[in-house]
Amino acid sequence: MNAEILSLQEALRAFAREREWEPFHSPKNLASALSVEAGELLEHFQWMTEQQSRALDGRKTEAVSEEAADIFLYLLQLTDKLDIDLLAAARRKLEINAAKYPVDLAKGSSKKYSEF
Repeated sequence: MNAEILSLQEALRAFAREREWEPFHSPKNLASALSVEAGELLEHFQWMTEQQSRALDGRKTEAVSEEAADIFLYLLQLTDKLDIDLLAAARRKLEINAAKYPVDLAKGSSKKYSEF
């Protein structure tokens, strides 16, 4: 796995260890926390138009950045606990999606694969 990802995972382990939070960081709890943080990210876009969501001001971009970081950190902790190489899993998923959504059928369409 990427050295930066491994370094960040180790920093997260140390952070939790120093606070004696390891007992709380079960895969179930981390997945739950990830879902909560994703909801908090979505909250920043609630009631916005599509155009507004593409033109965030500096303060809103910073708030969204913090929520995205929370999501990323929880995801790294979860994959660390389950010994999942997140980068390898992402590459595999991209290959799966490329097969599921061939360019000639999916280009310019938002249809799900089951609709092709």
